[in-house]
Amino acid sequence: MKTEDKGLMVLNNRMPEAEVNPIFPGRWSPRAFDPKPIPVATLRSLFEAAKWAPSCYNEQPWFFLHSTTEAERLEYLSILVKKNQEWAKNAPVLAFLFARRSFAMNGKPNRWAVFDCGAAWMSLALQARMLGLYAHAMAGYDPERAYGVLRVQKEEYEIICAIAIGGYGSRADLPEDFLAMEAPNDRKPLAEVAGKIDLVPGA
Repeated sequence: MKTEDKGLMVLNNRMPEAEVNPIFPGRWSPRAFDPKPIPVATLRSLFEAAKWAPSCYNEQPWFFLHSTTEAERLEYLSILVKKNQEWAKNAPVLAFLFARRSFAMNGKPNRWAVFDCGAAWMSLALQARMLGLYAHAMAGYDPERAYGVLRVQKEEYEIICAIAIGGYGSRADLPEDFLAMEAPNDRKPLAEVAGKIDLVPGA
């Protein structure tokens, strides 16, 4: 299912310097979400996309916990810091991404797990865009409360981020504090992020 995408109306500050699929500049992290429920099949497709992300030794260290009922959604919402709760309350689905700390194959610490989870997150976010949805990752949450509410073993899993998922809603529903931020961020010039560069000046 592809939804009507009102979030594309605010992309005028994203002009790629080189040819790139529009899905990349079209991905951004809005706060104005439409509370309309997401069909189960559509939601499953987001996590299916994440499943196919690459990982070290094909370890696939990621695990997504997502709300499936209104009661769960409110529980997940309570884990977020107050500022994030103010806008994320309208997202129809809330989720948390975890990384397994150790390799399943030998029990040794997996120092690449967080990197791999980033690939899974981006896969989910891009699949969301392909379906006319948005995914907004958040660092503002209470980690200790998350482990308790979600009943996840802290020794085994590291919390990577919280995620709000849904269609684009209305700016009018946002608290005034967030209105100025409700637009895609721009990016550094390409020359600043790729090519030859002196990473250690004066060395």
